[in-house]
Amino acid sequence: MLDAATIERLAARLDEAERTKTLIPMFTKDYPDFAIEDAYAVQRAWTKLQLGRGRIIKGHKIGLTSKAMQNAVGISEPDYGVLFADMFYADATPIPFDRFHAPRIEVELAFVLKAPLRGPDCTIFDVLNATDYVTPALEILETRMHRVDPETGKTRKVMDTISDNAANAALVLGGRPFRPIDADLRWIGALLFRNGEVEETGLAAGVLNHPANGIAWLANRLAPHDEHLKAGEVVLAGSFTRPVDIRRGDTFHADYGPFGSVSCQFV
Repeated sequence: MLDAATIERLAARLDEAERTKTLIPMFTKDYPDFAIEDAYAVQRAWTKLQLGRGRIIKGHKIGLTSKAMQNAVGISEPDYGVLFADMFYADATPIPFDRFHAPRIEVELAFVLKAPLRGPDCTIFDVLNATDYVTPALEILETRMHRVDPETGKTRKVMDTISDNAANAALVLGGRPFRPIDADLRWIGALLFRNGEVEETGLAAGVLNHPANGIAWLANRLAPHDEHLKAGEVVLAGSFTRPVDIRRGDTFHADYGPFGSVSCQFV
């Protein structure tokens, strides 16, 4: 693993990039042996910087949950990041486009916990028992580093994305909250509209065969770091659509059928 000083320096570079809305070179370009655990160490150091400024952790996100995405980046498990309270937007709220650099949007389900979840032996049944309700959500992705290196043309690797808080920037919660046992979560589908036209469709089964599997995975993945998911946390279970680029003025509407809808506009 990288030494502590390097970890802190990389976290500071991400922090500066976010505050100045600039892009930095991907870490794997300068550190070819940059490993997944290095990436999470940078993410934790970056999180510590945010907490020092008064930001409040309100949940977690899970990404790379589909087989297609995992195969595309050459990994066999999802990734995760932290959700801060200032990332949350209510349904139909205008979102300032200038807050971001190159945002994209995905369709998800959000789990709101009523009880803590701890690994290492957390199961899907523990997740269902600990969940207060599930609701439709939109995740807004952002990058603080180049997706494609302007000099070499190489794309960023999963380690770059993990260190960059799993590319998370904001989220919108909406739709009809429902108990996790009141529906077969695998069969919840959604249509994502941009400015009235369908851009993406998907089924929640695309998230690790069942979206609650991702929550269990995260609880188990956090356990070696003596961390857990707390009661009251919001956990984004993972996207079941491809990310869609966001342009200034875009209005997005995700229709989940009987489970409601969620929308936002970038102004």
